Amino acid sequence: MAVASRGVTPRTTLAAQPDAAAAAAFAAFSRDDSPRIRDRLEATDREYRQIEPTLWLLATRHAAALAPLEAADRTETLARLADFILRMRDKHAADVVVGEGQRVIGLLDPDRGLDPKEITTIAGAYDAEATVWKQGQGGPTGPDTKQATATGFLAAVQKAASDRKPTTVVVLGHGLPEEIQSYSIPCEQFAAAILGGTKQGEATQGEATQGDATQGAGAAAPAGIDLSHLTIICDDCFSADFLENLGAALERGSLRRGGPLVALPTCLAGTNRDRYGIADVGEKFVPHFWKTCVELYFVRRPLPPAITLADFFGPVDWMMHGYGRAPIVAEGKVSGYRLVNPDLVQDPVVFVSLDDDELAELRTILALPADAPLPRLFDIG
Repeated sequence: MAVASRGVTPRTTLAAQPDAAAAAAFAAFSRDDSPRIRDRLEATDREYRQIEPTLWLLATRHAAALAPLEAADRTETLARLADFILRMRDKHAADVVVGEGQRVIGLLDPDRGLDPKEITTIAGAYDAEATVWKQGQGGPTGPDTKQATATGFLAAVQKAASDRKPTTVVVLGHGLPEEIQSYSIPCEQFAAAILGGTKQGEATQGEATQGDATQGAGAAAPAGIDLSHLTIICDDCFSADFLENLGAALERGSLRRGGPLVALPTCLAGTNRDRYGIADVGEKFVPHFWKTCVELYFVRRPLPPAITLADFFGPVDWMMHGYGRAPIVAEGKVSGYRLVNPDLVQDPVVFVSLDDDELAELRTILALPADAPLPRLFDIG
């Protein structure tokens, strides 16, 4: 987590910005492809702005499938992909992230400023049960060492995966593309803890701390692994990269267990790919993304009955869009935004789990073979 107000050096040596070639490619896509795609969609300008990076990323990752197409066919394929993204947003808009009867498990960076109340208060406002893990807090959820805190947190996540109660996991702190940096938890270890709680894949002793252990000898083949009751929110540096890597690790882990993966957790990243997360330092230390969530869904009243995914790719995204950008006002209305500080831009990402039929539809749109591998975790902007 980078700190905006004091210029603290982020705890990573990775580049904070996408490389110049990627930025130029996205700019070209916005200029050359987006106007033609936009004309074919029933979407608002705001909705298209939200899905445009997702669409560009799909086009980039599947460039080989798009390359042979004539210009009109390429535009039509991209428009179908955009429509697919919009339909996934509609399908999942009402999915509850924090609500009555749910459980919230928090993990806070141990260094400074982050207070468990930043999670417990917002959970309590929606009658959700909250447990927050932070080194040094005392009691059962505040062990004295990072290792003990990480172990306790992973055990709580494993239990949540096991008992099927709707649970949202919130991670606030420092991150890397393949690690919860605050507690040195690699995505493979996090995935192993989640999968260790499923009925289908009895993990071998110690897998939750090693990540690469294989299914124990003689264990029954799993009938299916369904993680749809879990939501994972990460507000730290490179959180979209981390969550994509986590999704891949969960898929690899399910394959090791020999049974079908029915559904992955829903995942929300406070920062986009290749981006630092930013926090302000004052009386409190709160990352920008989570600060926005608290402002919209705890401070402001009246509160909605629950916090849903639509709230994240709606109001939360809209408020976050103002970081690093200034509104352009014409005739009393905001007509767009201009970039003023790219270092503050972090643009959240929502990921949902595609089912088998949706994966098949995606392959059909891209004219891929029926068995072509596609990640189940899908970016909907």
